[in-house]
Amino acid sequence: MNPSAAAPAAPTPYTRGAALPALLASRILILDGAMGTMIQRYKLDEARYRGERFKDFGRDVKGNNELLSLTQPQIIGEIHEQYLAAGADIIETNTFGATSVAQADYGMESLVREMNLASAQLARAACDKYSTPDKPRFVAGAIGPTPKTASISPDVNDPGARNITFDELRAAYYEQAQALLEGGADLFLVETIFDTLNAKAALFALDELFENTGQVLPVMISGTVTDASGRILSGQTVEAFWNSLRHAKPLTFGLNCALGAALMRPYIAELAKICDTYVSCYPNAGLPNPMSDTGFDETPDDTSRQLKEFAQAGLVNLAGGCCGTTPEHIAAIAKALSGVKPRAWAHYRDAA
Repeated sequence: MNPSAAAPAAPTPYTRGAALPALLASRILILDGAMGTMIQRYKLDEARYRGERFKDFGRDVKGNNELLSLTQPQIIGEIHEQYLAAGADIIETNTFGATSVAQADYGMESLVREMNLASAQLARAACDKYSTPDKPRFVAGAIGPTPKTASISPDVNDPGARNITFDELRAAYYEQAQALLEGGADLFLVETIFDTLNAKAALFALDELFENTGQVLPVMISGTVTDASGRILSGQTVEAFWNSLRHAKPLTFGLNCALGAALMRPYIAELAKICDTYVSCYPNAGLPNPMSDTGFDETPDDTSRQLKEFAQAGLVNLAGGCCGTTPEHIAAIAKALSGVKPRAWAHYRDAA
């Protein structure tokens, strides 16, 4: 399929994030970098994760980064502001694991609504502080994959076993998305997808939310190619992954996590050829390296240089960073991609 041959269509009447299609057509937008990497810089211990409110909670909570939106909101706000100062157009809420499914690992399912609401409000406040008429900033409600999968057995001896249903996932995602919407998100980012069925549950929940509230937000979708096979964990190639989810008419479609930019390039190039929407790419900072202060190999210059080549080849509309990337990486990416034309796609360009 030639994306440039797609027939123009009327733009979606978004109630928030309405400026995004036109902005994506005019320049490459910059997404923020890793939240977890930045949290690690603060070297928080168990007591600081708990804060005063949860000092007597009966289970360990260190590592529950989403809880920090409640116990250390100033830290989450600082991280958002560092990415905005670095040049990010879009920042993600601190909600990657803020579903009842993921929070069950800590016994904190009852806090999901509060976590998502607070996280969205923190990101909203940061974006409002940094937005200008010439450079608006946007809040992406981050929706992660959950630690349970609807299409892969958790038991190697029983291929038919499942530890969660589609409806359970849909309900968990709806709860999360509803609070993100109320907290001020401009768009939703269903990201780090390793199981397409999980993603379908999230997208179903979003459609349900839009219908129930009358508010329609742009949706970005980003999958994860897990190894050199070029497939996501549930077995699909990137082309099959796209064809399975294209019905959602996402604002952007792309890849993140698992791989550094160099290894991700052929899969981004494939999506750039077949997607009749904008393409996103936010790779890890190379390969894991415990000797690095970020835990990954690539410097800001390394990552930005590779993403600039992607951009000059006409592959991307949105670029940023995943694991191991920092505000320094995002600043370098923003500088490297400044002035480089975005990937052209007639359907969205004409509609916008």
